[in-house]
Amino acid sequence: MKNARILVVDDAQFMRNMLGNIIKEAGYTDLYFAGDGIEAVEKVKELKPELVTLDISMPGMDGLESIAKILEASPETKIVMVSAVSSDIAIKQAIKKGASDFILKPFDNNIINDMLKKHIGN
Repeated sequence: MKNARILVVDDAQFMRNMLGNIIKEAGYTDLYFAGDGIEAVEKVKELKPELVTLDISMPGMDGLESIAKILEASPETKIVMVSAVSSDIAIKQAIKKGASDFILKPFDNNIINDMLKKHIGN
């Protein structure tokens, strides 16, 4: 069992489940979920997670808007964008705003496992 708080943020329930299952299979059990940026910011304030996976396209507050608010609430949190939006502009914006990494959907388990090792270690 690996010790790191991880918040998975995506408006699609199936994507939250998929990412959550991969993360659990990698041995991480302190796992939380949010369906949009507003909920994500609230959970980050409460949990101070080590890692947030964050979709870009979500209702309410999208992922790009959420980055600054997440980092303001928890400056040490690593943010990894996980999105089907593959434009260079979106990727550059996310990194410029403070995201640590960007993973394109669809992805496989190895990509998520590599990301976990890179940003959390354990």
